[in-house]
Amino acid sequence: MQDRSARRRSRTAAAVLAAVSLLGTAVLTGCDSGREGTTKGAAAQPSARPGPVWDREPGSVAAVGDSITRGFDACSVLADCPEVSWATGTDSGVRSLAVRLLGASGASSRSWNHAETGARIAQLPEQMATAAKKKPDLVTVMIGANDACRDSARHMTPVADFRASFEASMRQLRAGASKAQVYVSSVPDLKRLWSTGRGNALGKQIWKLGICRSMLGDADDMGAPAKARRASVQERVVAYNEVLREVCAKDPRCRYDGGAVFDYPFTGEQLSQWDWFHPGRDGQARLAEIAYRNVTAARPPA
Repeated sequence: MQDRSARRRSRTAAAVLAAVSLLGTAVLTGCDSGREGTTKGAAAQPSARPGPVWDREPGSVAAVGDSITRGFDACSVLADCPEVSWATGTDSGVRSLAVRLLGASGASSRSWNHAETGARIAQLPEQMATAAKKKPDLVTVMIGANDACRDSARHMTPVADFRASFEASMRQLRAGASKAQVYVSSVPDLKRLWSTGRGNALGKQIWKLGICRSMLGDADDMGAPAKARRASVQERVVAYNEVLREVCAKDPRCRYDGGAVFDYPFTGEQLSQWDWFHPGRDGQARLAEIAYRNVTAARPPA
């Protein structure tokens, strides 16, 4: 009797252990399945949204910058001529970026030129804030030549200050026009302009009036100090362009020209006949071509 009871207790215990074992397996399997399902669900989630796609057909254009964008000395001596501006001008011979994008009537009604002759990068944040008020689709930037063109090389804008001002300019724009695209032109090669213009006797006489002394002063002096001065200006321009590239690269709606303006081999035909430094009508047209090519390209310049 006791043996049978013991055997029954033994069989009961074995059954209970088997049941617990099966239950534990089921629970573990269920936990594993839950984790696997969670992993698969995470993998199936859509990837992060792609960045904004560059609009190659913007519907309005605002320009900021310096005398080049104002068409200074392109039509008459010591005067702005915004109608021939590479960015927003209406001159049919130049065919500005705005004209190429918007047509002649669109350029007249949906483009704005906020550039100022003599402006340096420190004035750019204010220009950007003004441009943002119109909520433009595209803002063009050409700035930096006046930061390098000073009475002496030691007065050039420090690179760190140049960076801080450009970063502040982008913040000003984003505060008022968060979706505006930005096209940034490189600073022209001032040393090439010196090399090109110094072949004109009249141009050199005009340079003596004080145009870009850091680069153009004593244009025929080929002594070591003069060469070193020009080299320091050249190095500063290269550094400014690197700042423009780096800061622009941080904004998904900004496109730098890849150094296209800096690399362009301007000749006497493209320079103003009044100062042999600023772009004339032909030079403004070349700038417009470069800008249009880069703005409408499927991919940004390398």
